Amino acid sequence: MNRILNPRIIFTSHINNLGLYAYIQSELGGIGRFQISGVNQSALRYIIGDIKGILLFINLIHGKLRTPKNIRFYELTKFLNFKYSLNIPESLLDISKFKNNSWFTGFTEADGHFGLKIVENKPKSETRQRSVSENISLKFRLVQRSYDKPNSSSMYPIMENLASFLSRKLNIYSIDPHSNPREILSLSVTGIKDLEFIVNYFNKYPRFSD
Repeated sequence: MNRILNPRIIFTSHINNLGLYAYIQSELGGIGRFQISGVNQSALRYIIGDIKGILLFINLIHGKLRTPKNIRFYELTKFLNFKYSLNIPESLLDISKFKNNSWFTGFTEADGHFGLKIVENKPKSETRQRSVSENISLKFRLVQRSYDKPNSSSMYPIMENLASFLSRKLNIYSIDPHSNPREILSLSVTGIKDLEFIVNYFNKYPRFSD
């Protein structure tokens, strides 16, 4: 069909994370380029399209993926092996313990949420049968769709492993049950004692974003 196929590695984020991706680009030796688009120029894309940059990236993450993205990564290396007569081995899923590396930090950078809830003191009134004491609550949360559509794979295995790592129960709920049913997997950690484990982990493997 006279088509020229060229692989690309693309990171998509909000423009507010430009500083983080500029740092990543610097750490990778300046490879790749940025593209800004979307409503109010709010969408950021970091694109690595040259073969030298792609091979550098492959060497960095080979054998370190844990989610269904590894399927697409295998397709990328298989294509490069064919097009450039390379011999990149298959990248197997990383099954090492989360506590022994910084993978969980990277996953949190992409999909983790930190929450702070402040409740003011409210006395008993005609419309309020009980008084409300002033309190502050903290929460760490991870949310994923149960089915990774781009790779036609389930996210249950990795989320169940994370639930075990965090000693939490994996919650499952549905959104848009009638028009566009989707099953969501959620992990939440609350309370100072339970959050201490996460704080200690991030102190050992620091995050880079705000």
